[in-house]
Amino acid sequence: MPRRKRSNEALKTAEATRRYSGLFYEAFNTSPVGIALEDLEGQPLFANAALCSMLGLSEEEMRAKHCVEFSPPEDAKKDWALFEQLRAGSIDHYQMDKRFLRRDGSLIWGRLTVSLLNHCASPLVVALVEDITEKKAAEEELRRVQEQEQQRADQERRALGTLESVTKQMAAAVACCSRDLRYLWANQGYANLLQCPLDEIVGRPVLEVVGKEAFETLQPHFERVLAGHDVHYEEELNYQGVGSRWVSAAYTPMLDADGVTNSWVAVVVDITERKLAEEALSTVSQRLIEAQEQERSRLARELHDDINQRIVLLAANLDLLKEKVSASLPEIRRHIDEAYNRVADLGNDIQALSHRLHSPKLELLGLAATARSLCKEVSDQQGLQIDFHSENVPEELSQEISICLFRVLQESLQNATKHSGSRHFQVLLLGKSNEVELTVQDSGIGFEPAEAIKGRGLGLTSMRERLKLVAGQLFIDSKRYEGTTIRARVPINPGTRSARAAG
Repeated sequence: MPRRKRSNEALKTAEATRRYSGLFYEAFNTSPVGIALEDLEGQPLFANAALCSMLGLSEEEMRAKHCVEFSPPEDAKKDWALFEQLRAGSIDHYQMDKRFLRRDGSLIWGRLTVSLLNHCASPLVVALVEDITEKKAAEEELRRVQEQEQQRADQERRALGTLESVTKQMAAAVACCSRDLRYLWANQGYANLLQCPLDEIVGRPVLEVVGKEAFETLQPHFERVLAGHDVHYEEELNYQGVGSRWVSAAYTPMLDADGVTNSWVAVVVDITERKLAEEALSTVSQRLIEAQEQERSRLARELHDDINQRIVLLAANLDLLKEKVSASLPEIRRHIDEAYNRVADLGNDIQALSHRLHSPKLELLGLAATARSLCKEVSDQQGLQIDFHSENVPEELSQEISICLFRVLQESLQNATKHSGSRHFQVLLLGKSNEVELTVQDSGIGFEPAEAIKGRGLGLTSMRERLKLVAGQLFIDSKRYEGTTIRARVPINPGTRSARAAG
């Protein structure tokens, strides 16, 4: 390493250089590019304001240092090797991007251009330094982003490779889609679903592959998965070139390092055959319930029109016989009274059974009045308190809806009075803008709905099957020792609705 002591000759050279470059000195000093003059020993003789500012040093402090002291220790040896080549005449200039050590210990990046000047009295070295710290930072950020993109692309390729190997033989349709709604990959099952060759799926927009109608149906699901949500749905889709198919699908988002969805995996199962079977089963259920209602109606008519009339006639004959029996035969009169009372009770029970099987009040008075009558009848027969309230119930509900809700009320009250242990019940029948809602509530011992549905009883199952036929829903809220609430909702046509308020 050269000695740092400045010779008299170097000082004289510096003064001569100042005088020689007097016309340019002011321009050098005001230049935005850092400029320094050094002797062949690497000792700074002059440094302009820009270079001093870059390094955080005054000109006097600059002249007190050696050129390698402006480099980080790990770069000093390499930088001096280039300077020695310049001194030896092997090269007359060089340029490099290097780090400079500032006074506070921080580092900046500069583009250093070093040239040898031989036209002076003594050879000099001129160094130009352009601050490229921000440029280097931008390049580093670009390199980092490119590396991340490359890593992301590698991860996607590995993920797609894994998907391909795992799902190649799967019957389910599996595809991977990009954020811009293009197919990145699909298995043969997906190609079979869309009845389309694989090479006509991968790389193409989803819209072009599935068609406009199916795409518009699927668009809300795309938006949810792109927002980072898992998506599950069953939907009937009209695929381009395939037609209508029922599918069950699950979308799983694939997130990048920043937690943003950059693609997603779709697993799709064709459930058309299952849906057709369910529809056929529903049709059978509907026919069974219709046949059940017809049989109920027939039995109710026979009970009311034949059996009950015959019992009424028998009661009348017993009453007539009692009048003809002599007053001196009190024992016979007492037996006739007992027989008469039993026959009368039997007639009342048969009449009640007839109404439970098929209530003519539904056709004559409507659902609200019939439901109120049923609640009063059950309350009187079993000595219970049933608070009934109805409001805005349409007068002209369809027969299917009226019968459905009436049977749900019957079944709910029968279950509640039999199993809940409660003596107080609330029944609420409400007509809303687009539906009728029936609520039956008790404060009894409660039950576990899942266990009840799995049990041998058909009550809850029957309710649900009935409600399915009128597009209704059944909600059960029950816990052990916390009571039970049964709620049935059935949609209606608001255009035919004529509501009335009932107390």
